[in-house]
Amino acid sequence: MKISYNWLKQYLKLDLAAEETGVILTDLGLEVEGIEPFESVKGGLKGVVVGLVLECEKHPNADKLKVTKVDVGQEAPLQIVCGAPNVAKGQKVPVATIGTVLYDHEGKPFEIKKGKIRGEESYGMICAEDELGLGESHEGIMVLDDKYAVGTPCAEVFQVETDEVFEIGLTPNRADAMSHYGVARDLRAGLIQKGVSLELITPSVTKFHVDNRSVKVDIEVTNKKLVPRYTGVAISNVRVGESPAWLQNRLKAIGITPKNNVVDATNYVLHGLGQPLHAFDADHIVGRKLIVKTAEAGTVFTTLDGVKRTLDAEDLMIYDAEKPLCIAGVLGGQDSGVTHSTRNVFLESAYFDPVSVRKTAKRHSISTDASYRFERGINIEDCKYALMYAAVLIENIAGGVISSDVIDFYPKKKDDFQVFLAFENVDKLIGQKIPRDTIKSILHSLDIKVSSLTERGLGLLIPSYRVDVQREADVIEEILRIYGYNNISFSEKINASMSHSSKYDDLNMQNVIAAQLIGQGYYEIMTNSLVSEKEITSYEAAPEEAVKLLNPLSSDLGYMRTNLLFSGLEVVSYNINRKRSDLRLFEFGKNYRVSGGKYEEQKHLLLYLTGNQLPQSWITTPRPVSFFELKGSVEALFERLGLKEVTTLPLEPTDNVAAEGFRWMYGETLLGTMGVVKHKILKDFDIKQEVLYADLHWETLLELVRGHKVVYKEISKYPEVRRDLALLLDDKVSFADLYRLAFATEKSILKQINLFDVYQGDKLAAGKKSYAVSFILQEENKTLTDKQIDKTMQKLQTAFEQSLGATLRE
Repeated sequence: MKISYNWLKQYLKLDLAAEETGVILTDLGLEVEGIEPFESVKGGLKGVVVGLVLECEKHPNADKLKVTKVDVGQEAPLQIVCGAPNVAKGQKVPVATIGTVLYDHEGKPFEIKKGKIRGEESYGMICAEDELGLGESHEGIMVLDDKYAVGTPCAEVFQVETDEVFEIGLTPNRADAMSHYGVARDLRAGLIQKGVSLELITPSVTKFHVDNRSVKVDIEVTNKKLVPRYTGVAISNVRVGESPAWLQNRLKAIGITPKNNVVDATNYVLHGLGQPLHAFDADHIVGRKLIVKTAEAGTVFTTLDGVKRTLDAEDLMIYDAEKPLCIAGVLGGQDSGVTHSTRNVFLESAYFDPVSVRKTAKRHSISTDASYRFERGINIEDCKYALMYAAVLIENIAGGVISSDVIDFYPKKKDDFQVFLAFENVDKLIGQKIPRDTIKSILHSLDIKVSSLTERGLGLLIPSYRVDVQREADVIEEILRIYGYNNISFSEKINASMSHSSKYDDLNMQNVIAAQLIGQGYYEIMTNSLVSEKEITSYEAAPEEAVKLLNPLSSDLGYMRTNLLFSGLEVVSYNINRKRSDLRLFEFGKNYRVSGGKYEEQKHLLLYLTGNQLPQSWITTPRPVSFFELKGSVEALFERLGLKEVTTLPLEPTDNVAAEGFRWMYGETLLGTMGVVKHKILKDFDIKQEVLYADLHWETLLELVRGHKVVYKEISKYPEVRRDLALLLDDKVSFADLYRLAFATEKSILKQINLFDVYQGDKLAAGKKSYAVSFILQEENKTLTDKQIDKTMQKLQTAFEQSLGATLRE
């Protein structure tokens, strides 16, 4: 949210530097994320002054140019070559002197330098309207009023305004601060605690006066729950045109483009006081009657942005006698607003149910300044006041007269919230005793009334506009916020509460595995659980099992994810597009499904590997990551969890993610899958390199590891022995088969097996391959003898020959 400092000063007479005010606002919870300068004319016309044309002669070398002598208040007149047809002797003109920086219509800067034009020197530029950023005309130079003295800065002539604009990261609960007046109200409360007492200036509506009753518009509200208050007034004989400079500057400072004086007035009240308004062309209201009711489902309605939208039966609308005019609280219709031909205006100021507005805005993917405020809850008590203030403002800047009484539909007044505040709970929650008089002062500065006072605490009335303060804890938070978090002292004593947890619980095991993966060079990521409909329909084998949100934040976040993989691929794509292509990533997260009306969520661990194993250097050449590298990472993870009997099987035929890969099994239990992501999916994510992934069922792993018992053995002090075998095998025999058979054959002194070479080629018979395998042998209690080693190796060789058909390769 943008807040203009100049605008803020209309409600508080501040003399603080913007940076100092920003610190106070941040301490109050209205976090100032940045302060940007604003100039009503870019560059502020620095270096542009009023000049008097003393001489104006035809250029000797160009028919369309003139050589002038201009007095700009310096020691000597400046010679300036000018191509404008209307330049003449005796004129007062704006002159950009040497070194001045001006901006073109695209905002690009250009500096005025000494130059030579067709042989004649030029020491500045006599400016046209568009060259100064004051308009679009380039028909000739600007001719100024003769009253301005030579040398007067043009920033004064054209009343260039400078401002400082706060960018406030407003939290959703602070509906009361969604305006300049709301921020000023909060700032005043903070300043009071610092000993600075300022009066909050509330704009007056005393000049509101009904001149006649020539324009009558009737109001009918069919649902009092959705529309607790609706007010309106008519203004006739307005002259729609350009707003005055001060109003345009206020809106431009916060990023709003001025449109016309009537619309600008409604925007000014919206951002000034926080009350959205809508101005109807009263002559286009058929039957001179407005009906506020829910829509007929299926009605097609064209909104102000030119988009045709199909209405829902729950959409609150504003109709005239024939047709819909507006989506209430969200956006007006294409034919409902004010145009330059409008003469009679009906001004609306209302309170619409926040839930209704929020659902409608999300349903139609519309976000406006009005809906942003309505859906968070505005001050219902300000509806009539803001209406009257806006009507007076329109009278002043667009002419016209107020031509009806104020219509105020407010059947049931909204009461203030009642809360009892116990002093004991204030001290307990804050952790420090705050003087009771200070508490009362803070509450008073926040417009919170004390209705009763006891030794135990205070009975309070909370203003209805503070929709976020309805409980005792909320009031205590307000007290602490204004008192200042920085004013709470730190205790030297640290209190902690620790609950017993199993070493095999989810969090502990997650930390153990995360530490192991980080040690292997992986980075942990966290991704959004919400995904788009396209992701579900494009990649999900059973899209009907996806969980759809009833009220999504946006169309791109309409479903709960069914697979972590695609969220991770977005991270991979994001990093690759920023020249980070060598990635090792992992994530713990949940998938969500619904089947038979039953919702399920399952936790998974996803690993991603892509790019090169090591960065390029003088001593290494780039080598892509391999399938077996990721396989090794996962198997090391299984080993850390104590799962040693893990086998692999081919992927299921229904797998729609992997181009190739396999499943990890523990007996009949599926532990997860591993594979290479299909090229088509990578293309959809704009990834042009191979991505390997492993998807592990974390809850299954956690359940299996609960029964695992750690057995400790001392490291043997006796030496280990290595023996190698070159085995000729059928190509259908895997290393896993050989591995399992070896340990089944020798369980005592065989410690480790490693495959260090594989050969297949024309030197071997068809269907054959050669494995070079090393075996590490070690006795726990003594040194191995040659006889014992030879006997063990012979036993292994025999087992390989009998069970796997292996022979020693010569």
